[in-house]
Amino acid sequence: MSRVLNLGYSPCPNDTFIFYALVHGRIPLPGVAFRERLEDVETLNALALDGALEITKASCHALGHLRRDYALLRSGGALGRGCGPLVVARDARSMADLRGRRIAIPGRLTTASLLLQLHGEGFDDVLVLPFHQIMPAVVAGEAEAGVIIHESRFTYGDHGLAKVLDLGAWWEEETGLPIPLGGILARRDLGGELIAAVDAAVRRSLEYAFAHRQEPHDYIRAHSQEMDPQVIAQHIALYVNDFSLDMGEAGARALTELLTRAEKRHLIPACDLPLFVS
Repeated sequence: MSRVLNLGYSPCPNDTFIFYALVHGRIPLPGVAFRERLEDVETLNALALDGALEITKASCHALGHLRRDYALLRSGGALGRGCGPLVVARDARSMADLRGRRIAIPGRLTTASLLLQLHGEGFDDVLVLPFHQIMPAVVAGEAEAGVIIHESRFTYGDHGLAKVLDLGAWWEEETGLPIPLGGILARRDLGGELIAAVDAAVRRSLEYAFAHRQEPHDYIRAHSQEMDPQVIAQHIALYVNDFSLDMGEAGARALTELLTRAEKRHLIPACDLPLFVS
């Protein structure tokens, strides 16, 4: 009988593209079966804090609170350049103008929220909303600005919003490193051998998607908030890259830098455990 692992990931096109083959039996992993659960990233973060998922996508911010119980996989994550969260408003203004004003964020444990706090102080009046509700809230005046993620970065102009700051570009200029947004985590109690096998299976799932790009199409569209095929294609092209196959040394350095800065600001607890299980 196969061991069933609860696998959490978001309904966003990059995740459904990556995990399609794994959850549809295209990538066999003897002795293991996956029960997928698709939720927005902040819900996944909360489920991981409760230890409810053996394998899950989580924001890199949440990882800072999960390191004692979860290890990071090298495959399946969201890292890169030119793909960070954007701060948008009805009228373009400077970040200084937004200090003390209400800013909508897509979850307190999202990397978007962490980058906002690392950028500077005075951005503590936040309105927490699901990511797809942020732009409507800003348009309606419920918040002065919003931090948007996922496919929203392709459509904010359609809502009459203007970019105030690209937090990813700020990070890249500040550190010279790619922006670590999210990763795939495995509960440490699974043991190193099983974690390594799952990591390899996630990589094979992505390789399958690259080799059969049209096959996951219906699955991706069935779960995407944005149904426009061009936006879906842009989303996958931006968030699925070589770092998704293996975050590599540059990705690991970027994540370490993010967590170190967050520790120094007392935004996450310190932890001496390694990110990866050997």
